[in-house]
Amino acid sequence: MRHRRDDVVDRALAVLDVHGLPDLTMRRLGNELGVQPSAIYHHFADKQTLLAAVADTILARGGRPLPEGSWEERARASCHTLRDACLAWTDGAEVVATVRAFGLGARAPYDELVGVLTEGGLDPELAGTASRTLLHFVLGHALDEQTHRQAGSAGAIASDPTSTDHTSDFETGLDLVLAGLAVRATR
Repeated sequence: MRHRRDDVVDRALAVLDVHGLPDLTMRRLGNELGVQPSAIYHHFADKQTLLAAVADTILARGGRPLPEGSWEERARASCHTLRDACLAWTDGAEVVATVRAFGLGARAPYDELVGVLTEGGLDPELAGTASRTLLHFVLGHALDEQTHRQAGSAGAIASDPTSTDHTSDFETGLDLVLAGLAVRATR
């Protein structure tokens, strides 16, 4: 059976969600699709290119339109959307952060934040730095949450993996970053 590019990405997402990033190999993905791993290279030059497509799909599926409102409200909504999209998939934050760090994809959240901040009157250079800072906070926080949940689920730490302690911490941290940016923007 011949698979389309979207079929490969969908199956990669399923493997990611069930087994995690360390077990998302070309060999396992080929087995899941019922093809030789080399057949995947028809659609993707290498695993990094596949992961870029996976990251972009995670972001697209988790995307939501931004609400009307101030730049602070819109930036907050964008950060929540990114966090929720990453947390919806096992190791989603790691995939998105890695792809972004390698410059292979996952640009949508950055582009969206830069647009929100420049439309809000921030200098474009400051908007770029602020967007990267917000992304580092959101992705780092989501990665920490996922790692904590997985360690709790595996019994590696004595913690309730469904605990929502991280949610209030996320809100407070986001408040701090946005408040600092608002002060800087008024200078």
